[in-house]
Amino acid sequence: MRKLKLIAAIALTGFGLAGSLAGSLAAGPAAAAAQALPGGFVFLRDIDPSILQDIRYAGSNNFVGRRLAGYEAGECVVKRQVGLALKSVQQELAKQNLSLKMLDCYRPARASHDMVVWAQNGRETPAERRYNPAIPKKDLFRLGYIAERSQHSTGAALDLTLVDLAADNSAAFDPARAYADCTAAASARAPEGSVDMGTGYDCSDARSHTAARSITPDQRRWRNTLVAAMAKQGFVNYSKEWWHFSMPGAGGPAYDFPIPGRLR
Repeated sequence: MRKLKLIAAIALTGFGLAGSLAGSLAAGPAAAAAQALPGGFVFLRDIDPSILQDIRYAGSNNFVGRRLAGYEAGECVVKRQVGLALKSVQQELAKQNLSLKMLDCYRPARASHDMVVWAQNGRETPAERRYNPAIPKKDLFRLGYIAERSQHSTGAALDLTLVDLAADNSAAFDPARAYADCTAAASARAPEGSVDMGTGYDCSDARSHTAARSITPDQRRWRNTLVAAMAKQGFVNYSKEWWHFSMPGAGGPAYDFPIPGRLR
């Protein structure tokens, strides 16, 4: 029943927003650029283009291994209040020659449902298992690593990491390569183009818990740097994921509009 309610909500929300977007496009490109995002949402690039972006669910470099439903473009979309706070974080980090890198921002509700379907399909490939080496994927929801109803869909939750701008961040993900699992040394697991936080992004494992003791002093320092910089602007970290932050009070209802490309 819970699953059926989620599907019904997605269908109704998606229908209404699709109609809104169609009306914007009919009014012309200028109107579409101004109205494509509902509910106080903005493109983060319009707030601070210096913040790096690697929106992982818009491609195949993620635990599902493909683009998720609703990710029509690899753009970070957030509530304006959240975007302005991220700009302040970025300005402080720039003094240390660091940058934020956004990995996921607003997430359409249909994408969360896509994750539910994936988790229940009864199959698990070696590439998928890299992200949850010690936990069967059917248990990821029960253990709190994935949510059926995500704060991401309100525009107030984010997944992100830090980039050392003085480092060589050129290593690119190769979908044909058999990388080590997400808890392995950074040199063996899939490249993140970021500092070494002790695990890869979206690693469903105890080592990903922000306060995990099984990481090195340098990895702990990077996590502390990220948490402190985000907390200064009102963001709260999720204890099971070093990369996940939310801004209390900045959200609202969950949305299901697809992520569009920027029109300007």
